[in-house]
Amino acid sequence: MVTSRWTAAPAQTASPAASPRRRGPVLERAILEAALDQLSTVGWNGLTMEGVAAAAQTGKAAVYRRWPSKEDLVADALQAALSTLGAAPDCGSVREDLLELCRQLREAMYSPPGFALRSVIHECDAVAAERFHGLILEGVVRPTVGLIEEVLRRGIERGEVRSGAADDYACDVIPAMMMYRSKIRGSEWGERDIEEMIDRLMMPLLRPDGR
Repeated sequence: MVTSRWTAAPAQTASPAASPRRRGPVLERAILEAALDQLSTVGWNGLTMEGVAAAAQTGKAAVYRRWPSKEDLVADALQAALSTLGAAPDCGSVREDLLELCRQLREAMYSPPGFALRSVIHECDAVAAERFHGLILEGVVRPTVGLIEEVLRRGIERGEVRSGAADDYACDVIPAMMMYRSKIRGSEWGERDIEEMIDRLMMPLLRPDGR
């Protein structure tokens, strides 16, 4: 189950007539949501502080008071919305566990926060990308790799996976392939694509010697 801090605890919103002037956390939430929506639709290059202010129905000064730069605003918007994958799947076999985990990764990739994150990764220049390196590493890469490692270690214990296979290279294959083919090949990772990656790439890589 893929959740984020926003989807897990949606904010209550009031109509403009009932709340003509939003303040504090309510206004900040509206601005962050507007920034995420802008990233998902017009991308990093198209996002402007003025556009976010207009989408949030507030003044530009209200945005700049809280976030002095576009990078600061986007970092907080992503931090608030990044999806979490929960516990590693445990379906009884390493193949089924990896298939289910890939489905969850696909769901996260094509969620609004996922589109927003990919626009940052794909469009930022090197200087801007450095601002998000730690956020992406801690919020996305390490949690994903940790779940894959857990699945592989269980496979080793069951004798399905060769000893020592749960290393950095094996754990990086799935997220690297999904991001690469999504960006370069335009793959939307249908069920057949996921199955072929697991059956033609991961399972031969993980198979114990002699099988």
